[in-house]
Amino acid sequence: MFFSLDVLRARKGDCLMLHFGSEQDPHLILIDGGPSNVYGPFLKPRLQKIHETRELDEQEPLPVDVVMVSHVDDDHIKGILDLTKEQRTKSPDVRLDVTSLWHNSFDDLLKTKPDELVAGFGTASVAETAAQGEAGIDSGSVLASFGKQMLADEAEIEDENMHQTVEVLSSIPQGRTLRDDAKALGWKPNHKFKGKLILAAKAAKPVTLGDLKVTVVGPMQEQLLALQEQHDEWLRAQKEKKKKSPEAALAAFSDESVPNLSSIVVLAELGGKSMLLTGDARGDKILEGMELAGLLEKDGQKHVDLLKVPHHGSDNNMETIFFKRVPADHYVFSGDGEHGNPERATLQMLLDARGADAGYTIHLTYPVAEIDVGRKAEWEEKQAQEKARKKKNPASKKQVREDWSPEKHGLVAFFKNNPKMAAKLSIVDESKPHLINLLTPVKL
Repeated sequence: MFFSLDVLRARKGDCLMLHFGSEQDPHLILIDGGPSNVYGPFLKPRLQKIHETRELDEQEPLPVDVVMVSHVDDDHIKGILDLTKEQRTKSPDVRLDVTSLWHNSFDDLLKTKPDELVAGFGTASVAETAAQGEAGIDSGSVLASFGKQMLADEAEIEDENMHQTVEVLSSIPQGRTLRDDAKALGWKPNHKFKGKLILAAKAAKPVTLGDLKVTVVGPMQEQLLALQEQHDEWLRAQKEKKKKSPEAALAAFSDESVPNLSSIVVLAELGGKSMLLTGDARGDKILEGMELAGLLEKDGQKHVDLLKVPHHGSDNNMETIFFKRVPADHYVFSGDGEHGNPERATLQMLLDARGADAGYTIHLTYPVAEIDVGRKAEWEEKQAQEKARKKKNPASKKQVREDWSPEKHGLVAFFKNNPKMAAKLSIVDESKPHLINLLTPVKL
């Protein structure tokens, strides 16, 4: 029996494949596809290699149990859209036979009071008139356009929370395209969840795919209801012409709800081993979701064999306590330095929580020095934006960051100063598979 995570280079994003089953009955889940220029050079060749290894006829499709897109964000969804676009042609380079798409589209997340959100909330009324219908607004399109306007002038985005929100909202049209492509290809939407939203809820049963057990940890039902109410309030304001600027429109969604609550988080278990796959969710919300699902005692610990570190190792999403409460044998950081990820501060949190003597492996998708090049460029770009804002508004309390220092800010220096931790590094090689085998190794 094998249970392995296949980690691919995905630039600033995520692209993973979960292999499970046996040589006689192999199964595959594709999790996210990274941004542009990931499908062609990295994902497609891996799918072709798996097709070849399974000794399938040239025209015989490669079976895929699930394509899971953790959330609408270009660095997770674009590679999957490149895949679906090719699958819709008459002769794709590698044909897939996909059973289901697991994905919460933004439109479905923000439908007014869908049944699965109000179930169990007593007086929360399904009968409330849909605010979207009342306002006559396609809110998804409006928010997406505001998101794109903000991305066009990133100097106006003052913090990481807002940047995450803008990235998600600007990707709403991509979610709609994915939904249409999946329908055309016959991929069943959320088939193990009766076609409804994938949610963490108290006493919710895990779903199974053969011998694989999958427990949903996020997003959480109650928090999605709160986001829904926030969305409806925004729609009413739009109807009353109270908020017109992109900044004002997005202010209602800048409290970390959108990026955090849109990420599907699951714990996959097989043969006594486990993987926690986190998307871009925030660490404290993952802990809450694990407690809700009965996987984690309050203030307790839950060991997992593999942890996909949330949001590419952004320190905005993490605290030391997360690494203390969810210790792992393998930590996967996916990122090439763009947007500063993985952050040095997050690696310091891991070191503070676990120490350097414990037995664990840190998997990076790019070499440390290469990541630092991207991180330095991001640092200097943000510094220039902060200087421009300060010049525009000298009274602002927002501080301009100091100059980049390789010793103070770089990952190369961090690992040089922590040689025991450096010895735990395992770097993804673009020329060969990077498989983390928790049971019998996969032959690829």
